[in-house]
Amino acid sequence: MGSYGDEETGNGLTNSPTNNSIFRYNSPLVQVGLIGLVCFCCPGMFNALSGMGGGGQVDHTASNNANTALYTAFAIFGILGGGIYNILGPQKTLFCGCSTYILYAGSFLYYNHHKHQAFVVVAGGLLGVGAGLLWAAQGAIMTSYPPHDRKGTYISMFWSIFNMGGVIGGLIPFVSNYNSTTAASVNDGTYIGFMVFMAIGTFLSLAILHPSKVVRNDGSTCTNIKYSSVSVELIQILKLFGNWKMLLMVPASWASNFFYTYQFNNVNGVLFNLRTRGLNNVFYWGAQMIGSVFIGFIMDYSFKSRKARGLVGIIVVGLLSTAIWGGGFVKQLTYSHDDVPHYIVLLDFKDGSKFAGPFVLYFSYGLLDAMFQSMVYWVIGALADDSEVLSRYTGFYKGIQSAGGAVAWQVDSHYVAFMNQLITNWALTTISFPLLVALVVLAVKDDNKDEEGATKEVAIPSNRDISTTVDKPNKE
Repeated sequence: MGSYGDEETGNGLTNSPTNNSIFRYNSPLVQVGLIGLVCFCCPGMFNALSGMGGGGQVDHTASNNANTALYTAFAIFGILGGGIYNILGPQKTLFCGCSTYILYAGSFLYYNHHKHQAFVVVAGGLLGVGAGLLWAAQGAIMTSYPPHDRKGTYISMFWSIFNMGGVIGGLIPFVSNYNSTTAASVNDGTYIGFMVFMAIGTFLSLAILHPSKVVRNDGSTCTNIKYSSVSVELIQILKLFGNWKMLLMVPASWASNFFYTYQFNNVNGVLFNLRTRGLNNVFYWGAQMIGSVFIGFIMDYSFKSRKARGLVGIIVVGLLSTAIWGGGFVKQLTYSHDDVPHYIVLLDFKDGSKFAGPFVLYFSYGLLDAMFQSMVYWVIGALADDSEVLSRYTGFYKGIQSAGGAVAWQVDSHYVAFMNQLITNWALTTISFPLLVALVVLAVKDDNKDEEGATKEVAIPSNRDISTTVDKPNKE
């Protein structure tokens, strides 16, 4: 990266109009856009695959067991991922993480022919390791690279790019399985298509810059520390379990992936035939793009006070959550495990009014998911500005989130009643809102100087290779 030889000192990066451009390669906008594209290709395609229910298989057993292994490993490496990111930097962390997505999609291609779930379960466990690394890096980049007063906008931009992967991924099974109107597993071409996108994302991850080389337009970098150490990261990660801010986020973290199992397997996977499940995913992830932009606007522009914006955002998502889960409750009263064969035959996208109601419900679940998770990411981003600190915060969030996901997949594997799963999801999300309100009231500062001071107390440098930067450009 010879053209950026002065990045670590900030010299020559913001003195000229050209270097002040938000479209600089080392600008936060470009880097957040790049991580959005990486996630478009890897977890975006994974979401499309999972969203079909059972990983595209009629029998959900292999997928459920693989997802249990996935989220168990994810819970561990999500928490460790922030520390690994601080030690290895984004390129190595992301490359290792992204490569496991290819293996996971390939395991279902193998399962299509041999019906041996062992490979799928092992691939799921390895993907949990890789996903922990990827999402810790993604969280640090998305929450720390942007200016502190525009984090909602950048989060919504990332979420829109990322979920376009789910939209495109949903089209793959819809088109390749268009002639299949009965319950069936997806064909080989579907899995191969997912693998191609995942491979592209893996190599694209090498374009992400280290936060010490990313320069905002005010001349500041995202961290003054070039690389951390194992001992420092272990200590700081352990401290998170006693950090009251993180403890207040535990219910929201647990809930934010817990509902996927119910929505993917027991709504989309149960009520619709194969080709319609793919079409539904196009709109589910498309709804996420709409939801992220809407909540991002509220949390960046609705009020001058950042604390007020956070509170309004939480209230809006809370009201929407109540309405959507209430609608899901009404629909769930009409079917159960015993009625599954009847519904799979009936609900095709050409079925008019029979299809419309469940489709709108599934679309609304996608809308709520994006708004809920974007809201949580905004709150995390409002707690600090430094990449090193936020990588740990987001890693903790993803780790607890994945532990919830691991439990949810096993809940479904044990055939827990659909209604019980819905009520559990509704209760978990509802409990999250008052705790997030308390977190915003107690921890989010309107004065950025106060926040930066708090950040420095958390990110304590010790016997590390520290590469200092100049926050303001030198005047010549």
